[in-house]
Amino acid sequence: QLQLVESGGGLVQPGGSLTLSCSASGSILDYYAVAWFRQAPGKEREGFACIAAHGDRTNYVGSVKGRFTASRGNTSDIMYLQMNNLKPEDTAVYYCSARASTECVFDDMDYWGAGTLVTVSS
Repeated sequence: QLQLVESGGGLVQPGGSLTLSCSASGSILDYYAVAWFRQAPGKEREGFACIAAHGDRTNYVGSVKGRFTASRGNTSDIMYLQMNNLKPEDTAVYYCSARASTECVFDDMDYWGAGTLVTVSS
């Protein structure tokens, strides 16, 4: 059973940067496609970045393209989301999720973390 824990959220000014981490236990994260989702106040949860299993193929959706980068850590139990040029509309609870799939996906995720709050405000 894979367990996921996000960390690294907080308050940041517009234009600033944050790096979120997704730590895994119970299994090897390399075996899973990992996706990042976020849920802004009053909005539905949306997937915006994913990384395929066993490698570093990534896919980004929407306004995060060119600003956010998903990557795997040097060990098999951690993932990162580097977020640059943050905007107030990036304010949301951020979740990492995993699916036992080789492809980069945003559907039918098998495992979820509890989320970490990112607030972008001056």
